[in-house]
Amino acid sequence: MKYVHGYESRENRRLQDQAHTLVELLHSDTSYPAGSLVLEAGCGVGAQTVTLARNSPNALFMSIDISDESLTEAKRTVESSGLSNVQFQQADIFNLNFEPESFDHVFVCHVLEHLDRPENALVILKKLIRVGGTITVIEGDHGSAYFYPDSDAANKAIQCQVELQRRAAGNAMIGRELYPLLKKAGFTSIHVSPRMVYVDSSKPELVEGFTKNTFTAMIEGIRNAALKAQIVDEIIFDKGIRDLYRTTEADGVFCYTFFKGIGIKS
Repeated sequence: MKYVHGYESRENRRLQDQAHTLVELLHSDTSYPAGSLVLEAGCGVGAQTVTLARNSPNALFMSIDISDESLTEAKRTVESSGLSNVQFQQADIFNLNFEPESFDHVFVCHVLEHLDRPENALVILKKLIRVGGTITVIEGDHGSAYFYPDSDAANKAIQCQVELQRRAAGNAMIGRELYPLLKKAGFTSIHVSPRMVYVDSSKPELVEGFTKNTFTAMIEGIRNAALKAQIVDEIIFDKGIRDLYRTTEADGVFCYTFFKGIGIKS
């Protein structure tokens, strides 16, 4: 797995901004019963881990990631938040050492988009869930981004992210595929709900937290990689970024949809 955004401090801040801004939208209904053992597969820098642990203070979380550097940051984030119901372990989703049916629930957020075999990952994770337990999966979909004023250059800049992820064997538009992926992996009672982020100037916290610091910062962060890969002309890319920032002005609008899927192991 290649994480196309890299592991720089700027990306860590972006992930934390995203998690903080979208807590209510993505996690108002994310909680686990007391005594539950939950596997967070692909915790990254702990951006989602803090919310999980706070929402379910009497559940225990095992948070894993393939990157030792990310785990170090995740531990720091959780400890500074005063949480004690999270354990960390370095692990590869495709090579896990946990016993079958050793977890009550599994949580996966912004991970499948980076995997070359997302369905296989879900099958592997399903084996670790006890019968009656659940999996929760959250993914974005770059094909759902639209905005005012519209901009061909901005759409081309976003497409650079999609193409880079495709070349890294990932899928930046995987959100729309959650239902069929969960179904193919054998989960039942699957429910997928769209979680739209709608931003206009009446919502300054979302203008700053999502349009600027999450989405546009993400696209801006792949500039060097996109130019090096010769996916786009430098002038067009830079205009695209300016046009994305233009949507944060008084008359601008920005929309993006995440998808949250829940399935049961029966």
